[in-house]
Amino acid sequence: MDKKIEKKRFSTKTLLIIGGAIAFVAVVIYGYTLSLKKVYSADADKLTISKVEYGDFEDVVLLNASVVPLTSVIVSSSEGGTVAQIFTENGASVVKGTPLLRISNSNAMLSYTSSQTAATEQINQLRKSRLDLEQNQRVLNQDVLDVENSLRTATRQYRLDSSLFAKKVITLQEFNKSSQDFEYFQGKLKIVRQAVKQENQSRKMQLAQIDQSMGQMNESLEMIRKNIENMTIKAPVSGKLSSYDPVIGKSYNANEMIGKIDVLQGYKLQAGVDEYYINRVKEGQTASCEFNGKTYNLTVSKVIPEVTAGQFQVEMVFKGAAPEGLRRGLSLQTKLTLSDNSKSLLLAQGQFFQSTGGSWVFVVTNGKAIKKNVKIGRKNYLYYEILEGLQKGDEVITSSYDQFNQYDQVNINK
Repeated sequence: MDKKIEKKRFSTKTLLIIGGAIAFVAVVIYGYTLSLKKVYSADADKLTISKVEYGDFEDVVLLNASVVPLTSVIVSSSEGGTVAQIFTENGASVVKGTPLLRISNSNAMLSYTSSQTAATEQINQLRKSRLDLEQNQRVLNQDVLDVENSLRTATRQYRLDSSLFAKKVITLQEFNKSSQDFEYFQGKLKIVRQAVKQENQSRKMQLAQIDQSMGQMNESLEMIRKNIENMTIKAPVSGKLSSYDPVIGKSYNANEMIGKIDVLQGYKLQAGVDEYYINRVKEGQTASCEFNGKTYNLTVSKVIPEVTAGQFQVEMVFKGAAPEGLRRGLSLQTKLTLSDNSKSLLLAQGQFFQSTGGSWVFVVTNGKAIKKNVKIGRKNYLYYEILEGLQKGDEVITSSYDQFNQYDQVNINK
């Protein structure tokens, strides 16, 4: 009797296939898991890792300040034009009133000449009006003299005829004629005097108006003369000429800066400050710098809040006398103090801040760096002030995150 042989359920080949499939699925699942975690591998020698410390936070900003004159005066032309003649050069010491250059502007000169001619004609017309008024006054005065003379003659005749008429020497008709002449010239003298009085009042008003108009015309002529004279640019103050680079034929607009004159009465420091500090820098704050081995204290005298290329400008003046030997353009490293020192958690500055804005960091533990949210307060030239998220002794990647800022974990290869 034959024995029934039972067939194996899975062959060796089948088992190998199943095992391979399971291994493949496991690899896929592991890879998918890693992709979800977004793990990045980095070499340790390409990273900068800093330890969180606890100590005094020095709330200062390091500035590269330039030495500039305490007072500078801008040189400009009230009228635009092209450079026709240059009398001095950049860096020259000048005194007030020294000619610097001459501007040529044919349109402006034509306008000045026309205005000058018109003003002169008006002045001549006003002078003629004054002469006419004076002539009228002389005529009226002469009329008064004539009427007064006629009245005196009529008065004498009237008195004589009155005596003769009383003695019956002359007729009534002759007496009436002398009486009428006397009364006529009396009335005429009153009228003429009243006319002279009114004319005098009117003449005074007209002469005052003429004088005022002539004064205005003369002021206009003087202004025109000064404008023509101002085509030659002169030094407004004494000092050293700077930022001055005219060439023959170069055009300048009206009130455009042609140069500066540095008044040599002292120096101050000017520096650009990162816009990060724009709400923390104020007038009156203190600063310090070193020059020739000595430390000098300064005070912020002016804050210019306009931001250009990520910086705003501050000006600082020395407390007391400025150091001897300063020259315009020298650079001095200056510490600007924003507030008093305080105890804080400190993290060394690094390029990570540009990637995260200080909102998170990679904290290193056992060769792995994990993202962690933090809160950063102030910063100085060495450290960031840590307010939340880290503890003393924590190790943080402080170099750039540009290569892995989209990852959740960084594996550090030794």
